[in-house]
Amino acid sequence: MEKHGGRAAHEQDRSGPLTGRARRVSQVRVVKMLSSTGFALFGAALVAISYGLARFAFGLFVPPIRAELELTPYVIGIIGALPLVSFLLATLVAPLAADRLGARFAAVLSGLFGVVGLVTISMASGAVSLGAGVFACGICTGLMMPALTAAMQALVRRTLHGRVSAVMNAGTSVGVAVAVPAVLFMSGAWRFAYASFAVLAGIGVVAAWFLIPSVSPIVPANAAPPPPISKLQWSRLFGLSLFAFAMGFISSAYWIFAPDLVVTLGALPPGATGWLWLAVGIAGLGGAVVADLADRNNPPITHAFMLMMLSASLALLAASPGRIELAAFSALVFGLAYMSLTGLYLMTGIRLLPGRLSMGPVLPFMACALGQAAGSPVVGALVSEFGYTDAFAMLSAIGITVAILSPLYPRNLEQAAEEETEEQDTGLQAAFDQQLQDAEGEPYRFGNQAIKDQ
Repeated sequence: MEKHGGRAAHEQDRSGPLTGRARRVSQVRVVKMLSSTGFALFGAALVAISYGLARFAFGLFVPPIRAELELTPYVIGIIGALPLVSFLLATLVAPLAADRLGARFAAVLSGLFGVVGLVTISMASGAVSLGAGVFACGICTGLMMPALTAAMQALVRRTLHGRVSAVMNAGTSVGVAVAVPAVLFMSGAWRFAYASFAVLAGIGVVAAWFLIPSVSPIVPANAAPPPPISKLQWSRLFGLSLFAFAMGFISSAYWIFAPDLVVTLGALPPGATGWLWLAVGIAGLGGAVVADLADRNNPPITHAFMLMMLSASLALLAASPGRIELAAFSALVFGLAYMSLTGLYLMTGIRLLPGRLSMGPVLPFMACALGQAAGSPVVGALVSEFGYTDAFAMLSAIGITVAILSPLYPRNLEQAAEEETEEQDTGLQAAFDQQLQDAEGEPYRFGNQAIKDQ
């Protein structure tokens, strides 16, 4: 299969020689349709569909789904874990898929899984068919971001990768917010809502076919290969993964059961739960900014503060489920904390493994998804046994305990050297800048300029 390099000639002028696969160019007309800004917005739209609608919108529709299909909280917890399991499985093969299939076909494949999953959910008649639908949606989620990352390397200057990635990541919050009108104006019509989501996913598949190049990840041919992973790196990655797992475990209570809590315990109408997800989506947009500031200042302190906020959102929702204004405020706190923490894990993973973009940011996200997959059935069992209030209080207590351990949050490998300098390169773009290195272990230079000087 031929891989298309897009603006290969221009990329070679400013970014150094490309790999053999990246030099083979065809269908340049398709690639030139998207500027860096256009690709960032289009990528955010695809992320909104694959992450926001296909994965995180499920909790919003749990109350009507559970009522119509007569499912217990424990069964809902198991079903809620399935897209996370499939996300993990898809994430394991996604880098290989992006390399072998190219960005276009990987993105289209992701979108097709989303369409199948969303249609299956809309036609679900019981736990098995519902579980099959959400499982397919998880595969969609796991395949999308690696495909977009491969396309970004062909279409976007390396000095803009951090900014474009931040915009695409914000698509998750946009997708969560987009699901809100469906529950506000079609309360109880969850089947029609999911059918509408499937139509949007289908439009995304068609757009991906025409707007994303069929290119594999591009790396300058004379960039130094990444060094072997050291014991120090493995130990810090393990610590990062533990924190990400714990955060995923705690957050699973909110993503899956928060709407059902306010309906069951707070006696709010099902349509009112839409305000929770709207608040989560709006607040989540600020997550990239907070994560960037954390990297510039003190990641362990920011991690502790954000995890405390996430735990407080669980406690506040359980304490006042019948007050829509307090419930919406808890959703604001949760959205900001969750998106900030995932952004922080992303940057830490990139920094801990220079030259390994297919691994560094993937490990903490896999650990977070694994924590959510493990937490969802556990929370369901706790709700069945002790009720919503006690279950959410237990998860909040676990979150506070983990937050207290945040001084153990892994620091960047180069932090000691950076502290000796007057000026530090920080933020998401700086994390990307450190990915490619030359033979001396310094940031790879494109032409006569270093990445940070371009």
